[in-house]
Amino acid sequence: MLGLDVCEFGGQVLELLWLTMCYRGLLADKKDLRIEEEEDDRNLNYIAPVQKSLEEIRQLDKNDESLVKYKQTLLGRETRPADPAVANVQVTRLTLLCDEAPEPISMDLTEDLSALKEKTLSLKEGVTYRLKIHFKVNREIVAGLRYHHVTSRKGMTVDKVSHMVGSYCPREEEHEFLCPVDEVPRGVMSRGHYKVMSHFTDDDKNAHLDWEWNFDLNKDWSE
Repeated sequence: MLGLDVCEFGGQVLELLWLTMCYRGLLADKKDLRIEEEEDDRNLNYIAPVQKSLEEIRQLDKNDESLVKYKQTLLGRETRPADPAVANVQVTRLTLLCDEAPEPISMDLTEDLSALKEKTLSLKEGVTYRLKIHFKVNREIVAGLRYHHVTSRKGMTVDKVSHMVGSYCPREEEHEFLCPVDEVPRGVMSRGHYKVMSHFTDDDKNAHLDWEWNFDLNKDWSE
């Protein structure tokens, strides 16, 4: 996390730092917000930062060599322009990481999302896991990415989760975000079929991807 002295460079540099690093640091203690807590948090007069384009940020104080190098450290060097027809944020894959799983559990989110509704993952009760989100940022900095999901069973909501993913710069390689460790319920009463509605959004309330997937909670992996 950046110290306060770094964030006192002045208005223009403050915006740059806020969009790239300070934002994630200041909200680091809120990564595990449940959706109900997130909704309460909206009442704390939080105002999303005014976003500048990447080109505007690069042009700020471009005659200051030390500042240019500093911005290159944060933003990376300029790359060839991305296709304007492609979305700025592309969520490409969701992976469930579990040491006990017999094989990797992953969803390709670049294919037909409706097909995911027809598939059902099998999970063993009581195991611990982490979700890893893979995504690309193509043209402009995106601020305040968040991952939400709502889990339901037999039409009733049983869990709501919201994770602060953070702010990211465009680059050719994919970004990855690893969610905190979570645990699958255990016991006879918890076994059965579940539906999950996942959402990937940002500070500007842009819905970058919404998708639905299913899993069966079983006594063992092979059921």
